[in-house]
Amino acid sequence: MTRAVVFAYHNVGVRCLAVLLAHGVEVPLVVTHQDNPEENIWFESVAELARRHDIPVITPADPDRPELLQRIAALEPDFIFSFYYRHMLKTALLGLPKRGALNMHGSLLPKYRGRVPVNWAIIQGERETGASLHYMTEKPDDGPVVAQQAVPILPDDTALEVFHKVTCAAEIALSRCLPRLLDGSAKAIPQDLAKGSYFGGRRPEDGKIDWSRGALIIHNLVRAVAPPYPGAYTTLAGRPMRILRTMLDPVRQAAPGTPGFFCQEGRCYAQCADGNVLRVLAFELDGEPMGPERFTARYGGGPLPLGA
Repeated sequence: MTRAVVFAYHNVGVRCLAVLLAHGVEVPLVVTHQDNPEENIWFESVAELARRHDIPVITPADPDRPELLQRIAALEPDFIFSFYYRHMLKTALLGLPKRGALNMHGSLLPKYRGRVPVNWAIIQGERETGASLHYMTEKPDDGPVVAQQAVPILPDDTALEVFHKVTCAAEIALSRCLPRLLDGSAKAIPQDLAKGSYFGGRRPEDGKIDWSRGALIIHNLVRAVAPPYPGAYTTLAGRPMRILRTMLDPVRQAAPGTPGFFCQEGRCYAQCADGNVLRVLAFELDGEPMGPERFTARYGGGPLPLGA
């Protein structure tokens, strides 16, 4: 029986661990993270799935400590798998499995190597992304690829909606190639790194809307950081505002000018500096969820200045 030690977290970790178990892979140890009480935990628990299958679970702060390396070496794994585990695994750990260490990444490598690839793909206006299973090296997301599965990004998809698609893509890619990995016939294709770029992590403050940009760029930002992520934010007539969901409105257009927010006939809109208009489907003002009726009753229909 093939044996694999699994480093995993998040929904991709849950689904990919389930794939290994379904294919009869022996998993003697799962390494995951302790949930952070300050984080918005909206995803499933790898630890819960592992315990359901009587698999030992550990949550080390540092996966490269000597005692963990010794424990994994003693298990003599054929593979190490990393499924959305949040720490880079270093060379000493990657050298332990007999048949290699592989990672599932949430993009179509070599595109969007690095952090939060789903969010970056939406911000960049991509119409497609996916999942890639690749061998790990000491550099992030640059090892040979053994499986990929693409999924579409629709024009109004949020990051959460795309992430659910990528989770399915990861499950499909792993399940499809796993028999070949297990029998040694899987082909690994080196990446042409010149065809992609590396992206770093994002912070809540990166969700600030720059109203000098065009409507499409702002729409892509809004959907890339929509809840459960922190959301895009701005000010409306000096009040703090979060814009949580938008869609492009091809009918309403105006001359380029000062960005403004207004509500008409039960709908709310944001006019952008390029003259294009976004329909604002969900927003908060002063931390309070707001709809067109409440906004109009309280502030009038507008327009009110955005970003000021």
